[in-house]
Amino acid sequence: MTTYRISEAADLIGVSDDTLRRWAEAGRVPTSTLGGRTVVAGRDLAELAESLARHPDREQSRAASVSARNRLEGIVTRVVKDTVMAQVELICGPYRLVSLMSTEAAEELGLEPGVRAIASVKSTNVVVERP
Repeated sequence: MTTYRISEAADLIGVSDDTLRRWAEAGRVPTSTLGGRTVVAGRDLAELAESLARHPDREQSRAASVSARNRLEGIVTRVVKDTVMAQVELICGPYRLVSLMSTEAAEELGLEPGVRAIASVKSTNVVVERP
């Protein structure tokens, strides 16, 4: 049977060690002890990974699920919406970034002046997400 140490298992599913430990303590994923270390059985980890893919946790870090490498945290300074599209402006350090997205997406993210957000820049696209 394949087993993974907590740190290995956390890396594989894209969460922190602490998150996986909390989930184990809450009974979300079974663990056992092998050689004095807490481990997760490969099958149990696979079931958890499938569950996360079907129902992602809102609190889970999205860094592992985003392919953009240039992620800039900042503050939303302006949101202009019409019935279909929204223009979202952010200040990320010394940079001003503008993203165009659907109005529905901007509302779902709760984007409004003063909220923290992360701009993920890939090629000519700016993807905005909440931390």
